[in-house]
Amino acid sequence: MSEPTTPENRTPAPTARELEAEVARSRAELGDTLDQLVTRLSPSYQASQLAQSTKQAASDLGAFVTGGGLPATEPRRSRNAKILLGAVAAGLALATLAVVRAARR
Repeated sequence: MSEPTTPENRTPAPTARELEAEVARSRAELGDTLDQLVTRLSPSYQASQLAQSTKQAASDLGAFVTGGGLPATEPRRSRNAKILLGAVAAGLALATLAVVRAARR
């Protein structure tokens, strides 16, 4: 159970200068957070992240195909390589199907 507040155990109220400093720190943190959100949500940032992720997945897939295996330490990279492998396989299947259909006509 907490003690009742008395003049002996009460913390002093913050000064106006301390409050202003806290408000300034909060505003700076909020501004930084907004800048990060704007950056993360911008289409150019998203496109560059997608391009970088795709290049990494292609590199990981190349290592897998040549016997290097998938990245064990980063599950996201392993997943991306598997997705790329599935997309390549689906593309090859569609191309094969198109060639077979064209040959039958």
